[in-house]
Amino acid sequence: MLQKVTRSNQFLKGEYIFRVGEQSEKLFVVNEGLIKLTIMSLEGKEQIVRLLFPGDFFGLFSILKNEKHYINAEAIGIPTVICSIDKKDFLQTMENNAGLAYRFLLAVNDRLYEADESVGFLSLMEVEQRLARALILFHEKMNAGNEAFTLPITKKDLASYIGTTPESVSRKLLEFMSQKWIVMDGRRKIQILELDQLKQMAELD
Repeated sequence: MLQKVTRSNQFLKGEYIFRVGEQSEKLFVVNEGLIKLTIMSLEGKEQIVRLLFPGDFFGLFSILKNEKHYINAEAIGIPTVICSIDKKDFLQTMENNAGLAYRFLLAVNDRLYEADESVGFLSLMEVEQRLARALILFHEKMNAGNEAFTLPITKKDLASYIGTTPESVSRKLLEFMSQKWIVMDGRRKIQILELDQLKQMAELD
């Protein structure tokens, strides 16, 4: 049903879907590629709040509260295709389809759970635990299985995502390699050899 009122747009790497302070009356859904949601600290440092993969939605706060965006949404995947739904079409569809509205509420609930988990993930865990969780997330989102995959973000962005420095990311990746939990070919090609060990490190058992 939503397909009838959905529009699709392609964004280049580095393009913004929206920035802090802008307002839009659309709900956005990632169709292809990768989006990073970021905020800037008072010192001007970018902090990645969340990474969005295909199927993830964003922009809900702005359309429901009629307020400006409090976060930046930037395309970092190649290609990145975003579907958008106008506010009036979205609300009308939800009003006319109780089953769809319920499924959407479940998706919102899952997102809130992930956000709460992410807060604890950054504040309570050590760097190696946060890195292990990030690698497991990428492995799952990219359906890598036993195969190698390319890290979807740079080490700099990965460091921002887990709240550390690029140097610490490199050092911990080397430690994981020395323990034969992962192998890396080049700068961003990675294969997880011991998924159970990473999950134990990340406290996901």
